[in-house]
Amino acid sequence: MRKTPLILAGLFSIASLGLVGCDVEKTAEGNVDVPKYEVAKTKEGDVTLPKYDVTAPDVKVGTKEAEVTVPKITTEKETLEVPTIGIKSAEEKKAEEQKMAQGQSSETEKK
Repeated sequence: MRKTPLILAGLFSIASLGLVGCDVEKTAEGNVDVPKYEVAKTKEGDVTLPKYDVTAPDVKVGTKEAEVTVPKITTEKETLEVPTIGIKSAEEKKAEEQKMAQGQSSETEKK
């Protein structure tokens, strides 16, 4: 899992170096004759693009073993106080309030 980002970074680095390392040789001249327009067309356009032979470098991707310092993380159990949340639904809250009200009314009746 730790190797994946390193491999991707290596591939991108090699690919960018591969683009820089190309040997480009011009094999034909090019020209562009743009048509001239007035009220009527006086000349047809002629476009010849230059040709190039591109020789790309050989790129070999692989892996090798290397000694790298890797931090080790350890865990241990410890008892701590953590926050808690108590949630009562509206129905539960209403039922509790009714019990409280009944309890108070029975106490006042006893007095």
